[in-house]
Amino acid sequence: MTDPLQAAALNLEYPFIGRWMVQNSPADRVPSHGTPRFASSFAIDFVPVDESLRSARFGVVSLLRPEPPEKFAGFGRPVTAPVDGTVAAVHDSAPDHPAYRGLPSLGYALTQRSRIEAGWRELAGNDIMIDTGSAVVALCHLQRGSTRVQVGHRVRAGDLVGRCGNSGNSTEPHLHLQAFDSLDVEHATAVRIRFAGGVPRNGALVHV
Repeated sequence: MTDPLQAAALNLEYPFIGRWMVQNSPADRVPSHGTPRFASSFAIDFVPVDESLRSARFGVVSLLRPEPPEKFAGFGRPVTAPVDGTVAAVHDSAPDHPAYRGLPSLGYALTQRSRIEAGWRELAGNDIMIDTGSAVVALCHLQRGSTRVQVGHRVRAGDLVGRCGNSGNSTEPHLHLQAFDSLDVEHATAVRIRFAGGVPRNGALVHV
């Protein structure tokens, strides 16, 4: 039997190729990121991984110090449009900061509240918003200087639009995707999404 909630969801294509691991999926909990703020109730994260299903090798340095994002398998990996639409917003100037795992991730977590209070821009980092006509899809944490589109451009699903980065509220290179009903993110309502008729759960490997 078809889930009526999923039947009403915005159908998307996966916005990448290669191997990506699912995190913070709305298939496991809603709100998926622990808060409904910024219309993020149905947001989902994809972490690019290598053939060993690791984002990067973890060692003593990882435990004790921040790491350069270039060390990670997915940094700079192509990101594609998940849907046909018109580019409604582009931000491309936020720096890619170090990645935080191990002990550094604890310190980074303590600064989470300040980033939330700073608003959408501080959280999203470099992002692209695509207006489908019925919803707006945001692709976040992109690599600085990697966007390939401008406001007003028409894109089709599968078009290259940018590259995976570590900008904004990100502990390691990954892609954050969400949909909402207005460009005014502070007051928008979250829109459900689905891929090939469903939503992958946390820990699932998506290989496109």
